[in-house]
Amino acid sequence: MAQPVRAKKHLGQHFLNDNTIAENIVKALIEKDANTPIIEVGPGTGVLTQHLILGKTPFFALDVDAESVEFLKKTYPSEESKILLQDFLKTDLVKLAGPKFNIIGNFPYNISSQIMFKVLDHKNEVDYAVGMFQKEVAMRIAEKPGSKVYGILSVLLQAYYDIEYLFTVHENAFTPPPKVKSAVIRLQRNSVKQLPVDEMLFKSVVKTAFNQRRKTIRNSVRTLFNDNSIRHPLLDKRPEQLSVEQFIELTQFIAENSKA
Repeated sequence: MAQPVRAKKHLGQHFLNDNTIAENIVKALIEKDANTPIIEVGPGTGVLTQHLILGKTPFFALDVDAESVEFLKKTYPSEESKILLQDFLKTDLVKLAGPKFNIIGNFPYNISSQIMFKVLDHKNEVDYAVGMFQKEVAMRIAEKPGSKVYGILSVLLQAYYDIEYLFTVHENAFTPPPKVKSAVIRLQRNSVKQLPVDEMLFKSVVKTAFNQRRKTIRNSVRTLFNDNSIRHPLLDKRPEQLSVEQFIELTQFIAENSKA
C-alpha cells in the first residue's frame, strides 16, 4: 500500500480530508457539464480524483509533486495514464485535453490567482471551473462593485464568467489545517464571446486602475491620454466603484483619446 503524501509548505499544499466536501465540489461541476473533459489541478492525495474516477467524464490530473503523482498512480493503477507529473501553468491544455475542457481543483493557494489568469487565457475552451480558494480570494473573485475586495480578478473574470460563491470551508477540513478559512466557487462562461473593445487594452486599463486603487481613475490612467483636460464622469471615480460594463465604457473612451 502506498504511503500517504507529505504536505509540502513550498508547494502550498493543504490536503482536503473531508470526503463530503470533496464530493460536493465534484458534483458542482458534473451537475453543470458531465461530458466535457476535466483537468484537475493539484490532486494531492486524490480526494477529488476518486470522485472523478467514479464518474464517466474523461479527466486528467496534473501535479508538480512527484510524491503525489507516484502515490496516485499506485493507488489507482488503472488511471495511471491520466495522472501526470506536469505543471498546470506551463502545460499546453488544448494539446492535452482537446478544444473544450473544464477545470477543477483544491487549488494551491500560492498560485490560485495564476490559475484563474490561465483560465482567462482559455476562456474560449473553458466553460466551467470549480475550485477551492482561500476565502478572501474566493470573495474577491465573486464580489460586486463597491466592495474593498473587488479588484482586478473580479472585473476580468466577471467580464466572461458568471461566478457563484458556493460554500465556506473550515480550516479543520484540511491536513495540515491552513491558518485561513477557505471557500469553493463556480465559474460559468457567460454569453460574451468578445468584448466590444480591445481586450488587451481593457485588461491594461483594469490593472492600471486597481494598481493605484486609492487614486481616482483619472490620476492612475493619465499617462494614456493626449490631453489631461479631457473629461468623463468615470474618470472621477475610484476603480472599485466601476462595474464591468463601466470599465468597458472607460476602455472605449481611452481608446478614442489615448496617445498614439
